Amino acid sequence: MATVLVTGATGFVGQKLVAALLSRGDGVSVTSRDKALAERTFGARVSVVEWDGRDEGAARSMIAGADTVVHLAGASVADSRWSHARIVELRESRTLPTRVLARALADRAKERERVLLSASAVGIYGMRKDDKILDESGSHGQDLLASICEEWEAAAQAAKDAGVRVAHPRIGLALGLEGGMLKKMITPFRLGVGGPIGDGQQFLSWIHHRDVVGAILFAIDHNVMGAFNVTAPRPVTMNTFAEQLGRAVRRPAVMRVPAFALRMALGEGLAQAALTGQRALPTKLCNEGYKFAFPNIDAALADIVGSSASP
Repeated sequence: MATVLVTGATGFVGQKLVAALLSRGDGVSVTSRDKALAERTFGARVSVVEWDGRDEGAARSMIAGADTVVHLAGASVADSRWSHARIVELRESRTLPTRVLARALADRAKERERVLLSASAVGIYGMRKDDKILDESGSHGQDLLASICEEWEAAAQAAKDAGVRVAHPRIGLALGLEGGMLKKMITPFRLGVGGPIGDGQQFLSWIHHRDVVGAILFAIDHNVMGAFNVTAPRPVTMNTFAEQLGRAVRRPAVMRVPAFALRMALGEGLAQAALTGQRALPTKLCNEGYKFAFPNIDAALADIVGSSASP
């Protein structure tokens, strides 16, 4: 039985990861800024540590009993317009806690072998409009999201230098009704007013939430190191995604969201992220032997939409 510390555990992916760890018998502790919320979410089977993401002494203490740290914390990219203050929050909510955890792990590196899975995102390849296939060796973008992802990964360097096994799951668009893009899209599609965003040619590096969790567990168990794309092996364009989502809910998907309307609603920065994408492939995971439960978008959406009768 492993002992795992999870940050960002009350988020969409975090909750599902904690459930999977518990189901296989691992000991789990989580960090949260809101201890009461985390305790209500997970109950008595999970130990909850209140942590603000900056306290280095607390970080050293909370990792003392952990074999593995899965670091998922970070402000949501899509929750609000990208004002200057929001951009600072997006960057600091990722880099500062990662740096603190990495230093804490480095300080305790001689005690035992430890693993740090510190999240990243496929946004590191840039906000793109082309169909270039991108694997982990692909060049990085030059835009805001790419720079944040680069700094996010670099913030774990102290742990790597100290001999900790560090891996960076570059997570794509995680699909589930409880969070992420699909949660925002499902209601208009069920009402028959859904459709593609922009011209629909941008690629979506999507992944079913079960495969997000499966890939993280696989990386813990199979000595995966460095960056690896957590995306399904068959990315699709926005047009194809909208068509398949319409089929899953048995509604038309013809109400295209024009770019100008998106910019008015979200602001230029966030709209640009929605109007672009990446065609990222999970080359490293596949080479290591991971088997996807949902490699195809039609089956993934049918499973997710069919799992609940309400948005």
